[in-house]
Amino acid sequence: MTGETTVSTAARIHGRSAQRRVLRALLDQLPTRGGPLLVTGEPGLGRTALLSWAAGSFRTGPVFRLAPGREPDGAGPTAGELLAVLRAAARRAPALVCVDDAHLLDTSARAALGHAAERLPAADRVGLLVSVAGHRAVDPDFAPLPTLRLDPLTPPRAAALLDDATDGGADPAVRERLVAEAEGNPALLLALVRRLSPAELRGRLPLPAPLADAATLAAVAGGAHTCRPAAAGDLLLTVAAAVRASDGPDVDAGLVLDAVRRLRTPPAGAERPGPPPEPAAVPGRREALPEQLVQGGGRLRFHSALVRRTVHATAAPERRRAVHRALAEALENGGRRLPGLLHRSWSLTGPAPAQSLADRLASAAGDGAVPAPYGLRATAYARAADLTADGATRAERYTAAAEQYLLAGRPDRARPLLAAARARAAPAAVRGRAELVRGLTELRDGPVGDAHQSLLLAASLLAGDAPADAATAALAAADAAWAAGDLEGCLATLAPGSPRAGEPAARPHTGAELPGKHPATVVRDHGAGMRALLQGRLDRAAAPLGQVVERGRTDHRPEALLRSAAAALLLGNVDAARRAGARALAAARQLGSETLVPQALEYLAYAELRAGRHPQARAHAEEGLRVALRTGQRNTAAHHRAVLALAASIEEDPDTVARHVTAALSTARRHGLAQAATLAQWAEARADLGRGRPFDAADRLGLLVLPGPGRGHFAVWRLAVPCFVEAAVLAGRHEDAAGVLTDFADWAAFGADRQAAAQLARCRALLAPPEGADGLYRRALDRHDEAGGDFERARTALLYGKWLRRRRRPREARDRLGTALAGFERSGAGVWATQARDELRALGAAPHGRGSGALTRLTPQQLRIARHVAEGATNREVALTLAVSTRTVDYHLRRVFAALGVRSRLELARVVGQAERAGPAEKTGAQP
Repeated sequence: MTGETTVSTAARIHGRSAQRRVLRALLDQLPTRGGPLLVTGEPGLGRTALLSWAAGSFRTGPVFRLAPGREPDGAGPTAGELLAVLRAAARRAPALVCVDDAHLLDTSARAALGHAAERLPAADRVGLLVSVAGHRAVDPDFAPLPTLRLDPLTPPRAAALLDDATDGGADPAVRERLVAEAEGNPALLLALVRRLSPAELRGRLPLPAPLADAATLAAVAGGAHTCRPAAAGDLLLTVAAAVRASDGPDVDAGLVLDAVRRLRTPPAGAERPGPPPEPAAVPGRREALPEQLVQGGGRLRFHSALVRRTVHATAAPERRRAVHRALAEALENGGRRLPGLLHRSWSLTGPAPAQSLADRLASAAGDGAVPAPYGLRATAYARAADLTADGATRAERYTAAAEQYLLAGRPDRARPLLAAARARAAPAAVRGRAELVRGLTELRDGPVGDAHQSLLLAASLLAGDAPADAATAALAAADAAWAAGDLEGCLATLAPGSPRAGEPAARPHTGAELPGKHPATVVRDHGAGMRALLQGRLDRAAAPLGQVVERGRTDHRPEALLRSAAAALLLGNVDAARRAGARALAAARQLGSETLVPQALEYLAYAELRAGRHPQARAHAEEGLRVALRTGQRNTAAHHRAVLALAASIEEDPDTVARHVTAALSTARRHGLAQAATLAQWAEARADLGRGRPFDAADRLGLLVLPGPGRGHFAVWRLAVPCFVEAAVLAGRHEDAAGVLTDFADWAAFGADRQAAAQLARCRALLAPPEGADGLYRRALDRHDEAGGDFERARTALLYGKWLRRRRRPREARDRLGTALAGFERSGAGVWATQARDELRALGAAPHGRGSGALTRLTPQQLRIARHVAEGATNREVALTLAVSTRTVDYHLRRVFAALGVRSRLELARVVGQAERAGPAEKTGAQP
């Protein structure tokens, strides 16, 4: 090994925020304790760049770089010698040691490094970063080390890297092709960009085919795809070829063994093309596999997707075709028609059209009786299109492939196919189908305004030949306008003159229904009900929407069940929405439709939120967020982020709320998601209200609920009115609070939100004179008993208890506050439970021990005032919040300063902050 001390600047890295946080934590701890970390990932994912970033970010001591040297095996240092060197380096200052490509070290050097890393004491203040390639199993010498694994970049991150590399100069269609072809590998993405001319990058010339050629892939793989002996190469190539017609990264080991045998067995009378397969290269003996492969559960796969692609691309064309021919024979012999046809098509010589095989492939891909995952059908349709000479038929098959990729949760692969379909002349029905798929793709992962226009165009193009598909496109266009908060656009799309549902039209070459495709009656009823609802005609909306809900009780298709759940939410039937959403989730999972899973979880999360079950809503949204991000649905992910922010807004961690709000708004503002933005902003304001910041809450909520161009989404802002009224009353803005109650009363009378009647009575109680408030609070509680929902009832009980305490009715106040505390605890509403506890303490009925910290010297009222002042409130703001005079605040604040021995508000804030961080025993949480 050779080494040098370096001081470098931090490298620019796209994405990798989670990995950088792990590295930053290691670097930050080095002044006091050291430790090792193993960084692994396939070639091209940025292991070297990440180590360079860490080296450039470390400022508190020297950085040592170790690299594979030229010493003969056994000539390197021993573990003890290496450990001594590392300890000596860290005597004067913390040290960082970076070892890149440690898998290339000789055997003795790897052993020495691994043993030294294991024996490195934390007290030695040495950080050891070891990088190894992920195209092979981790060496046993490094296996015990904590591991940081690099995964491929997500499509948005890869697109950001591409934009940075090209200064945003890539044509949109070319950009989509490059991102899809690179499959998240940053080095491959940059290599593809370097391969293109400026004219090709800007879409003025056709792209080379294949885009990722053998030379480019081999350069990025860096030799990781090579192996010996020749028979092992046959095994690698057979696995690589078989994965192309598989729905996942692995294949059946038995199929591979059968194909390898066929490959090495010549036809009768022919000469054997090579030696028989060596036992060491036959699947079934784990220790004999080439290092690029891993076997488990009777399946074989590559450690690295890049290496798999490189093995296939760099093979001799004749050998590659022979492997596909062997796989086709093995599959056809086993009755697996569709993958067999695919391999048969790949065994052809040259790119010339093969119409007969193309027709058979498309027919098999569209045969619903043939069991096949969406990804495999998509591959078959795309290959059939490649082999088709007629432009219109080719465009139709590219579109069908894009549909299947969308169902499989791969919009990144659907977009290039849609661009290929658009480039060819085709009838209106084919172009309309392509626009429908494009619009649905953008609805989940793009600007919803663009999605709206694509879907309207699709409806127009499909109206003549496929009226049912046209109605589906129109309803999806209304969904896009709804997401954008475009009320006029939504109504116009649903107008009687828009394409209406007729009898479902026959459509050739389909293996499964496209997301958004529904029976004609569902489309008609849902559209009519939505329009009546938006016009304020509940009497006209209830019947058609009720029919959609009712049909969901007997339908088993996920698309119909999702519409049923959406209709139930529009009607306020939360229980029906939960049932339909749960059944849609189960159906989508059973069909393997990754695209529909996040949407089903979104409806489930909304239903739980409307029912006041925040923990359940959070569980659904967390899963939905993971699947949405994995399947490239950023818009759906933004909605899940907003739900998570709302769920977290009643808990005690404001940082979690802020994180989800920031992420949701980042996508919502770029893609025009007014509904997600309104929900996220409401969550931020509700968190302020729960933590005793009514002025901030009133300011935020006022932008959402008060009339004006910035008012929130038309279907959401009314839900935030009760929070605004409470915040505005506490902030002294009684006129603003009263001004929105007329609209909210209409909403409550509408009947679509079963909590609204109780919330309306609570709002009126907040604004009522003393002689009228008591009865209004009681009426609100009665309405809550009818509607159910612990959280909203507890909020009303809390406000009523506060009102009773200030009217010197302590016994009644204690009962109401105790009920509120129990409801908040049952709902997981920690920040609101703190308010209830503070009110009980003020009555002398503290529910928990107060501990022995500095703040325990304060009375309950002083605790409340100290907390508000520490958070930056003025004496006047505290007085308005606590409904006392400024003179009372002044008096108590002087006593607080004296009791704590502080001289300024800044010192008070520091004392309160330290007490809160010390733990629950000193956590006061004083709230209004």
